[in-house]
Amino acid sequence: MSQIHFIGGEKGGVGKSVVARLLAQFMVDNALPFVGFDTDRSHGALLRFYTEFTTPVVLDQYDALDRVAEAALAQERQVVVDLAAQTHAFLARWIEDSNLIELAGDMALQLKYWHVMDCGRDSVDLLRGLLNQFGGRMQLVIVLNELRGEAFDMLEASGELQRARNRGAQVVRLRKLPDGTMQKIDQFSLSFWAAINASEKEHGALGFLERQRVKTWLTRTAADFAPLVGQPPSTITSGISTNTPPPQAPSPLAPVITQPAAYPTHSDQQAQAQQSAPQTAPFQQLQARAPFVSTIAEQPVAQQLASEHQLRTLPYPD
Repeated sequence: MSQIHFIGGEKGGVGKSVVARLLAQFMVDNALPFVGFDTDRSHGALLRFYTEFTTPVVLDQYDALDRVAEAALAQERQVVVDLAAQTHAFLARWIEDSNLIELAGDMALQLKYWHVMDCGRDSVDLLRGLLNQFGGRMQLVIVLNELRGEAFDMLEASGELQRARNRGAQVVRLRKLPDGTMQKIDQFSLSFWAAINASEKEHGALGFLERQRVKTWLTRTAADFAPLVGQPPSTITSGISTNTPPPQAPSPLAPVITQPAAYPTHSDQQAQAQQSAPQTAPFQQLQARAPFVSTIAEQPVAQQLASEHQLRTLPYPD
């Protein structure tokens, strides 16, 4: 069964993109077929760090969101959607007008909305509204983001967290990293892979013990995320490989082939570049309807991004 993970929280700066990046990295590390959609034109973190898995989407027309659902229906895989701030109202209208919740069961599709929260009252009020709208109808994941604060007393006192649990919501804590470490990752625009693999001599690299703390944090996060995507903890790869960089991936509008657990070598990528499989008809139809969507999978591997530096300096497409 395909799953669509909407990573929201509505307010800006709550940590939605960090959660989307962690979820995407979890898919890569565990060789789970997935595609990403990035709706944030101002930052585009998912597109920046997972360029070859991700397509930009502007949430101003239903057709744009239709492509998200169609990508999930085309074949069994995970779909990660990083929602920009102030996009929930449009998303909710699309879900309701498309009768998507009721149709999902018939289409072998599971919808999950990840509500990322900080400790503020705004997040509590937004959770209340989300429960009023979708509680008990859509699978909700409540993410208590300790990177933005650890005291969720206001949430507990409001009764909304227990209300969410009563309606079947799953609750996960995104554990805290030392502020200085996370600030360095943000300041130097490091992917999580780069954060734990960059040499200390490289500009912006973390120190040895900092890298160890990030590895531990990623390992714990992977274990926490596993049941949320239907993966038994005993079967997952916890943490990011320290041997080779992340694999290149096809465009979200091309057929996804499950990668082996080990990342491909350079020679593997060269061999892959010589094998260009034609796109299936459903994806050709999607591309015809979505001229603004990138077609990275049609490019030879030699023309695709070759280094972390290029990934980090990619501009957001117009």
